[in-house]
Amino acid sequence: MDALILNTLVLDVRGPEFGFVDELVGPGGLAKCPTGAMPEFSPEQIRRCIEAGRATAGGPGNTAPLMARAGLAVAVGGFVGAGEDDGLDIQGRAFRDVLAANGVDASAILAHPSLPTGTTFIYDTPTGERGGIAYFPNANDEFDFERFKPHVARLRPTVVYYMYSGLSRRGDANGGRDLAEFMAWCRRQGCLTMADSHTLCADPAALIEAGAPVEAYRLLAPLLPQLDVFFCSWDEARMISNTLDVSATGRNGGRREPADFLRWLAGVYGSDARPRLFGVTVKDGAWTLAVAPDGRAGEPRRVVSPFMSETVTDLVGAGDSFRAGLMGYMARHIAAFRAGAMDVGEAVQVGNLMASRFLSAPLNDRYGAVMALETMIETARAGG
Repeated sequence: MDALILNTLVLDVRGPEFGFVDELVGPGGLAKCPTGAMPEFSPEQIRRCIEAGRATAGGPGNTAPLMARAGLAVAVGGFVGAGEDDGLDIQGRAFRDVLAANGVDASAILAHPSLPTGTTFIYDTPTGERGGIAYFPNANDEFDFERFKPHVARLRPTVVYYMYSGLSRRGDANGGRDLAEFMAWCRRQGCLTMADSHTLCADPAALIEAGAPVEAYRLLAPLLPQLDVFFCSWDEARMISNTLDVSATGRNGGRREPADFLRWLAGVYGSDARPRLFGVTVKDGAWTLAVAPDGRAGEPRRVVSPFMSETVTDLVGAGDSFRAGLMGYMARHIAAFRAGAMDVGEAVQVGNLMASRFLSAPLNDRYGAVMALETMIETARAGG
């Protein structure tokens, strides 16, 4: 198995009838909401959204089908809700069916007996302005690492990717140390470990300007030393820096550029003797910093991509789809990565190419434009 992707199994449902979202999270806002606040929508209402093409598989649904269509062996693990539709609720059945239809191994998807499938409501405003996004973790809140260790042992994936820190009550328990210990265990099984966070606030620009910490990013402190690969957006990088660099003075820890952030990140969390890869995604590509097998950190490198499309259908899943291409490349070049000889720039270009094709695809065919991994590598080498 090339990759096992864990957690945040969610159905993204969008429509003009979801005006209540702006009341929950503020106009155009984004928030994680408690299960008890989830509105009453009947299975038939959800089914109509699915049949109308207004529902997509989120979380691993933005990564796993892309990798499978690119020719990689990929599995997904996590909880969906139990119900009467082949043992699952309507959202869980739709999520599982999307993955299975695209060649993803769904054998580690488990039914939670009491909580519904994670659901995100996205408000399509009548004016075309950005509407709110309300995420209800539901069954994702009960992610249990012990339940998924046997699946890691059974599937023997090259990469274990956990998405996301900060979005699961039980997964984030003990200050993030439970997730860190699980990733350390996965590394002992020979797996490459990868995890990410999320934009864990509704108004990142205001928090960045204020230099304010975001408490949920404190969960990364025990996790980052256990990861082999960590990428985040530049907005997330500045909020992480504000939160975790307690010795820094000034906004963003005094780091005004992605290169400064990467040097700090590698210096604090990447100093042990093993290969690592840290990155910050930006609008025209990414900044990366590779750590050699002996623990020596290289210099930050900017990778400008020719594949960042201006034709975007929907930005939801941008980072996830980038990681799909990056992770697929790394899974197939794992020996080179462990030897400190992998072409990091090429890996990033494959990630950007995957994201570009995903983001420009129509909502009713999100995976149709995916190329075989070998074709994407050839395209990246040709520069377009």
